Amino acid sequence: MLATLGGLDNLGDDQAWSFEMKWDGVRALVYVHSGRLKLLSRNDIDMGVSYPEIGPLAQALSGRSAVLDGEIVALDEQGRPSFRRLQKRMHVTDARSARRLAQNDPVVLLLFDLLYLDGESFLHKPYTERRNCLEALSLAGTAWQTPPAFIGRGPEAVAVSQEQELEGVVAKRLNSTYQPGRRSPAWVKIKNVRTQEVVIGGWKPGKGRRAGTIGALLLGVPSTDGLDYAGKVGTGFTDAMLDDLAGDLKPLAVVNNPFVGVPRPDARDAQWVAPRLVGEVAFSEWTDEGRLRHPAWRGLRPDKSPDEVVRES
Repeated sequence: MLATLGGLDNLGDDQAWSFEMKWDGVRALVYVHSGRLKLLSRNDIDMGVSYPEIGPLAQALSGRSAVLDGEIVALDEQGRPSFRRLQKRMHVTDARSARRLAQNDPVVLLLFDLLYLDGESFLHKPYTERRNCLEALSLAGTAWQTPPAFIGRGPEAVAVSQEQELEGVVAKRLNSTYQPGRRSPAWVKIKNVRTQEVVIGGWKPGKGRRAGTIGALLLGVPSTDGLDYAGKVGTGFTDAMLDDLAGDLKPLAVVNNPFVGVPRPDARDAQWVAPRLVGEVAFSEWTDEGRLRHPAWRGLRPDKSPDEVVRES
């Protein structure tokens, strides 16, 4: 189940909503059965090898079967979610490397919903019942937690998210059912920082210090007309990110421009790629031409596919 973008002023009665922190990480569905755990991303990629420290959650459920929803995050030195730190873990498919990284850059699974328990589906139960049953499981360990929810306390939740420099909050209607695969108005994300998922359709060669590598990525957002050009991003990269992106984009090289509406200056010297990789940027606003103003790169989103990307109003 996915959230729509909104604000506190559009919700109406606060008492009809629960407010949870919006965690800056990777969404995960957790399947536990017969003491074994399976960890799937939003686009059904098995992430169990990448995050071995979450595996023992199966034993914490003491033989019970469950399907849980949550977010995998990596924390910085101040205990705040760091999407950049999480990037080190997101692409790892080698079990030995993943175990080593789990020691140096551990993750935490933050649980926020319960979809199934011991043979019973909870999809059609209201949020309040699902939440109460989740909290009754008392799932708290080194690599998994059940963060608190703020019932009917929207302004307080937003203030806490801002004080802790988090991405925002997610408001969830108390009587709402869980709607798999749907972007529902019963869940509303209220952001402190504007972010946008984007599809990479090309890149511009770098100059000066970046000569020989990527200078900027060319970004798009799918629409009914095709891949609408959303601008380019040339800031927010580390050298390691640029090296990884160069390796990821090389096999995707194509001759034809995949975008709709690329201005001639941006198309000049562009290296086009098949639009298969999804990333995320922070930005200030949308321009009248439909471009991202002042975008900064945050990282790749291998947990998401291009057809999931939508423009955030």
